[in-house]
Amino acid sequence: MTRNGYMGRREFLTGLGVATAAAVSSLPSRALTMVTQPRGLVDALIGNRQEPGQAQTLSSPFRVAVINDEISQDFGRACEVASREFGMQWIELRGMWNKNILNLDAKEVAEARRILEKYQLRVTDIASPLFKVDWKGAPVSKFSQHGDFKADFTFDQQDEALERGIELANAFQTDRVRCFDFWRLDDQRPYRAAINEKLLQAANKAGKKGITLLLENDSGLNTATGAEAAKVLDAVKSPYLMMNWDPGNAAASGEKPFPDGYNLLPKDRIGHCHCKDAVKKGNDYEWAPMGAGIVDWLGQFKAFKRDGYRFAVSLETHWDGGGTPEKSSRRSWAGMKQLLQEAGAL
Repeated sequence: MTRNGYMGRREFLTGLGVATAAAVSSLPSRALTMVTQPRGLVDALIGNRQEPGQAQTLSSPFRVAVINDEISQDFGRACEVASREFGMQWIELRGMWNKNILNLDAKEVAEARRILEKYQLRVTDIASPLFKVDWKGAPVSKFSQHGDFKADFTFDQQDEALERGIELANAFQTDRVRCFDFWRLDDQRPYRAAINEKLLQAANKAGKKGITLLLENDSGLNTATGAEAAKVLDAVKSPYLMMNWDPGNAAASGEKPFPDGYNLLPKDRIGHCHCKDAVKKGNDYEWAPMGAGIVDWLGQFKAFKRDGYRFAVSLETHWDGGGTPEKSSRRSWAGMKQLLQEAGAL
């Protein structure tokens, strides 16, 4: 282990190769097919079995998913709920077992793969904390949070974080890694060109390895709204940088995400979507269950369907009014499911 308990790249790769090979070699040949083949083909090969009390598998033009640690830090439990209760075929990976995704060791990666196989879940993306740090040389941001989602990596560790994200994307058989563009500065103008160049370099590096970076808009980061995201995407002209569109975050930043923010975005560069809702409380915003806030999710889902969007719509509950993360996610999923059905997308 090296700085901040962050495993060195060579150590991780060596362990990952051994542990993953052992885990995969122990699976029957039919299970190996399930890891690599599309879900429809798997169902045709082994039958779409449904256990008593299990939710019917969802059918949607989108990759309907949930971020695993919004349900539980127990990865097995999160996958069980997502698959057997929610009926999902996709899941987004951010953290598990009280670790950030980038800090998983090789044995934990192998165990996570085993659990995904058990519940027949595919991974939408690696929700990494890449570039969720202060921009070096700029005044420290008032939004700066060390240890956010159990990530405490420095600016100088970001190249390692990118490599780790790519390695994990390969291990979990996805081609997408989430990123940000540094904690929000009071005045980002003196640094914006350099930040854009950093994004371009990272995207091109990832692209050479078959990976696309997904830039998330977030109130605490330098890109918070659809309007700001449109400017960044126009400046960073790489096919390997797409948008992780988060209407809830845009709403919490004072933008009307749909239709205003969405209409500004290049539709062919939206590669992922986080689903949560918000309500305004005085001059501030609070999270809400899907469908109980100010975001026009019905309009957004209809527009996605109209515009041919085919990537993830991933539940990021955030709202904690249900008593526990699992109960809160269950209630928010109920709202999201209804909205997708009303939009003709489920």
